[in-house]
Formats: sequence, C-alpha cells, structure tokens
Amino acid sequence: MNTDPIADMLTRIRNAVRAKHPRVDLPASNLKAEIARILKEEGYISTYKVVEENKRKVLRLNFRYGPGKRSVLTNLRRISRPGCRRYVGKSEIRSVVGGMGVSILSTPRGIMTGQAARQEGVGGELLCEVW
Repeated sequence: MNTDPIADMLTRIRNAVRAKHPRVDLPASNLKAEIARILKEEGYISTYKVVEENKRKVLRLNFRYGPGKRSVLTNLRRISRPGCRRYVGKSEIRSVVGGMGVSILSTPRGIMTGQAARQEGVGGELLCEVW
C-alpha cells in the first residue's frame, strides 16, 4: 500500500522523463487526473487519458520532447507531504524558478495553479512544484 500517491506519481513521471520514455502508466484517481490536466494545460505533457486495463483504471501520460529528445519537463518536487502538510495563503504563493515553473495547489475551489489561485484570491495546500 502506498501512503503518498502524489509523491509516487511525481516519482514515476520524473523517472520516465529521465529515461526518455514516450509515456508512463500509473494508477488513476481523480486527484491525479486533475494534476495531469494542469500539466497538459501548462504544456508539460502532450496528452493524458484514463483507460481501463485488467479491470483497473490507469492514468496514461504522454510526454512532450523537444529537439534532440530534450524533455519540456525538467523536474517536479513534492512540497506538502502526509507527515507535514504545507498550506499557503493567497499572498504567500510564490513563483517557481523565477516564473518559469508552476505550483499546483489544492484549494476550496479545486485543484489549480498558483497563478490561478492568486487571481481567484484563494490559498490552499501546496501540493507540488513543476518546472
């Protein structure tokens, strides 16, 4: 049993990108699908979809690579962990890598980027940072 499914998702993505795989499959959940939606909207992955394999739902992510098989996705970092949750107010949301990355938050209005949360005027749990 996995105690932190978000950290597991980020680790699988990080390992697959570093090994230059075209895609990665991971166990699906609504939260992971929302994180994948944000990654697609921000241009870090090309597509994602939830498929059913062997009576289990699987989230399939297809990566984007530039010239020379260089990944668009450089790194991912888990911020809030099950043992130490990290909550930020709307004024405490900071930019990631000088504005080149994106932070993903779980807010009362759903999963959204740090920039969208600032515009909406809400804070929440800082799940991860992607650049």
